[in-house]
Amino acid sequence: MNKLQYKFSGKTSTYYLDASFSYLEKLVDKDNTVIITDEHIFGKHQRMFGGWNTIVINAGEQYKVQATVDSIIDQLIGFGADRKTFLVGVGGGVVTDITGYVAAIYMRGLSFGFVPTSILAMVDASIGGKNGIDVGVYKNLAGTIRQPQFLLYDYSLLKSLPKEEWVNGFAEIIKHAAIKDAALFRELEAGKLTTYQKDSKALARLIRKNVVIKSSVVEKDEFEHGDRRLLNFGHTLGHAIENLYELSHGQAISIGMVAAAMISEEFTPFRETGRIIKTLKKYGLPTLAEYDPKAVMNVLRMDKKKEKDSMNYVLLNKIGQAVVKVIPIVELDKLVQSIITAR
Repeated sequence: MNKLQYKFSGKTSTYYLDASFSYLEKLVDKDNTVIITDEHIFGKHQRMFGGWNTIVINAGEQYKVQATVDSIIDQLIGFGADRKTFLVGVGGGVVTDITGYVAAIYMRGLSFGFVPTSILAMVDASIGGKNGIDVGVYKNLAGTIRQPQFLLYDYSLLKSLPKEEWVNGFAEIIKHAAIKDAALFRELEAGKLTTYQKDSKALARLIRKNVVIKSSVVEKDEFEHGDRRLLNFGHTLGHAIENLYELSHGQAISIGMVAAAMISEEFTPFRETGRIIKTLKKYGLPTLAEYDPKAVMNVLRMDKKKEKDSMNYVLLNKIGQAVVKVIPIVELDKLVQSIITAR
């Protein structure tokens, strides 16, 4: 096991990499801790939760809503949870998002930590303090930015992960490389998914690289006034189509990255959309989608990155270097139309 530490708003979050779930007992008071997990994780690792106060929620993005939060709060009341109760989210991005959100609002704030169990959660969703829920088709419309006390990484939990969830997580890995690390992008171009599935050391190195990329960005810009916005590469269009067409996060962000690369060629020197498409396809991710441009634009108009009549859109200058461009909504509408026409 090795540790990383990052300071956010004067608070330090500690990352325990290549650790074991059993180490959790050294980090929290078991009797005063409530674990939140989903039915899939609980079903696969039921013995692991023995002796822990546990709340099990339905699995899936469609349950990342206020009704689930209300149910969790009711169960916390049943446990007699107070302001000294510690919450631990054990699961993928839906579980960590909801756990952090509940921790922020229950009795005006509980301490919390995460044990991410998917590639997506390990490299992205559990990092950075963004916690929240969806409202209808609008992704993460209600939420907070509040940091976990710790993240505990047990890579053995990935053994039960289905292939589609590995693919899902690699969308964010490719995103990190595209915006911040040209060398990592070349590594991904040369490698393949099965390499990381079979080689535990290569996987550990890859996860650590991504943890460092995202955490370093957030540490410098926790509340998204500058560089943190770059982490939204692929997410503007991606979030608009994710819930609208019931796609997985990785699928939606992959399609969104291709769209952002194509838009980049209109505004920046970027001319390598082909490399983005080839790499995404190599890891089993979609790059094209049929969608209704009008429906997508209706969702985009509620995007958190919109300011008045313009959108802060993350584009690429080159592989490894992202930039934010302000695009008027009227012009973005035409671009979204042209992208779907080009396909």
